[in-house]
Amino acid sequence: MRVSQQIICILSLALIAFSCQPAPDSYDILITNGRVVDGTGNPWYRADVGIRGDKIVAIGKLGAERAKHIINAEGKMVSPGFIDMLGQSELTLFIDNRAMSKISQGITTEITGEGESPAPVNERILSEWKPFLDKYNLNVDWTDFEGYFRRLKAHKATINIGVFVGATQLREYVIGFDNREPTAEELQQMKDLVDQAMHQGALGLSTSLVYAPAVYAKTAELIELAKVAAEHGGIYISHVRDEGDKLVQSVLEAGDIGREAKLPVHIWHLKVSGKRNWGKMLDILKLIESHRKQGIDMTADLYSYTAGATGLSATMPGWALEGGSKKLLERLQDEIDRGTIRAQLQSDKFDRQNFYRDSGPEGVLISSVYDPALKKYEGKRLSEIAKDEKKDPIDVLFELLEADSARTGAIYFMMGENDVRLALAHSWTSFNTDYNGVATDGPLSTAKPHPRTYGSFARILGKYVREEGVMTMEEAIRKMTSLAASRVGLKDRGVLKPGFYADVVVFDPATVTDKATFEEPHQYSEGIEVVLVNGQPVWESKAFTGNLPGMVLRGPGYIR
Repeated sequence: MRVSQQIICILSLALIAFSCQPAPDSYDILITNGRVVDGTGNPWYRADVGIRGDKIVAIGKLGAERAKHIINAEGKMVSPGFIDMLGQSELTLFIDNRAMSKISQGITTEITGEGESPAPVNERILSEWKPFLDKYNLNVDWTDFEGYFRRLKAHKATINIGVFVGATQLREYVIGFDNREPTAEELQQMKDLVDQAMHQGALGLSTSLVYAPAVYAKTAELIELAKVAAEHGGIYISHVRDEGDKLVQSVLEAGDIGREAKLPVHIWHLKVSGKRNWGKMLDILKLIESHRKQGIDMTADLYSYTAGATGLSATMPGWALEGGSKKLLERLQDEIDRGTIRAQLQSDKFDRQNFYRDSGPEGVLISSVYDPALKKYEGKRLSEIAKDEKKDPIDVLFELLEADSARTGAIYFMMGENDVRLALAHSWTSFNTDYNGVATDGPLSTAKPHPRTYGSFARILGKYVREEGVMTMEEAIRKMTSLAASRVGLKDRGVLKPGFYADVVVFDPATVTDKATFEEPHQYSEGIEVVLVNGQPVWESKAFTGNLPGMVLRGPGYIR
């Protein structure tokens, strides 16, 4: 046999042998038979989704292809992973990295850093954080965003995280808790810290202007800091100065900052607070629209409830909070200061938003305490405690702040349903939970959080889409995904598209709903079947899978 014939024979035998071997898997995960809602707002269509590694590689009729893991989505919808525009998990992920309340409602990415951010950190800030750090035995071994991101990447989590640098954090770092303007040198130091944070991956500049010490910052100071974020392609995102009586002025201030600093503006958890203000949401939406017509890129987000949540100390006037928690407690011990605070709480003469007046004692529910001896108050309203103990509600407020070292968490019932519905339906609003990830077990399961932490997104899909028709399914998914991604500059997430990261949710449109209530908040949402983060299942068969594929998402100014 000639050499050429031998070669042909060998090749033929090799081909036969190869044809007998199983074909390599085309996909790591193949989602079949689903109704694809791709995140753009387009009508759903039936297709399969092929995933390899952490990316989507094909969408179409792929049923004949092989895959290591096949997910049958017959009767289900397949969408991009939901983006929580304000999540508050920047530190709690080190305590419980499962973020079960997030993934169980389809959240795959969290944006956070509301005024206070995980960096920069110095000894002054660590001393203020100490009760929280001690409670959970958490060690802060970073000082800047690079160190924080390194720690988070090593620790791992189920969800992706993107963070803003907080102007509040910068004030605390440079000035402390004093009610004064920064010197020229201090302002320059704050600007340098913004520059560093943007280089290290912050998404932009954030403010929380209703809280101390942020409430002491003048507009001009914020404009100067925002200009630095703008140089790096970041945006300005804000808990505005007042969400009640002075909401219009607060929105105007946010617009002024965007106009002068030449960067986009986003308002966190848009709301109209206080019954006397209910019905004004339409005017606020028109005001934001007028800014957009002027060329100011302004948008907002919100959660799907009529109650908010923050610390019980948020009820105090700004002057009483100057100097930090220790000074507040000293003032509550002073008879004159205590009397002044009492009088101001009951009047319209307040130096910032009056949470107590907006909600009333019957609308302030105690959600969490630091001192275990105070656990009996969790889940009760100030009015209930006052009635049970035969005390004035304001005395109860003062006594709780004193006994719990001003660390108590509270839920405030202060919004009207019609205002919430109007804002939810608007084309440029996205959504948030405004709460850190928790679980029904583990170290973060002991308090009674706002039900939004478990149900905000599922509530929209169940109550406001399926039951009430406030918006279509396609529009709701667009707002949860591509709108949110584009707002914070995530260029390869928020749409089901080949080449994009495989953050994917499979859910049942007929059953998806929230279960958490104010009385019993620790309940996972229903109808979310499968959640993938970067191509790995994190939620399947109503349970955490054990995978921790979340990534750190850095902003446009990041320099490697």
